[in-house]
Amino acid sequence: QVQLVESGGGLVQPGGSLRLSCTVSGNIFSIQTMGWYRQAPGKQRELVATITNGGNTNYAASVKGRFTISRDNAKNTGDLQMSSLKPEDTAVYYCNAAIRRRFTAYTNEYWGQGTQVTVSS
Repeated sequence: QVQLVESGGGLVQPGGSLRLSCTVSGNIFSIQTMGWYRQAPGKQRELVATITNGGNTNYAASVKGRFTISRDNAKNTGDLQMSSLKPEDTAVYYCNAAIRRRFTAYTNEYWGQGTQVTVSS
């Protein structure tokens, strides 16, 4: 079993900051790319940012310069620091990871349950 648990969501005013965290636990051999996605009401889930196990990052154009993705490979955690938040950042944010479980030779994709981020005055 593998679990991804997000934390850190909430209500914040425009221009404010929030930090999301994702903790991966279970029968893990290695974690490849980790990422954050979001889904706003009535919209499709979209990529926010990804980070490889080597630290290479990729951001959606809409968040570049405002959000920072990071990870701690020793602790199996990933974070998303969000700054200068806008109302259009309101969404459910999901942690995603490509994980190879112990005693297997393949990688599967796993998702967290999501955490709500609301940007409103």
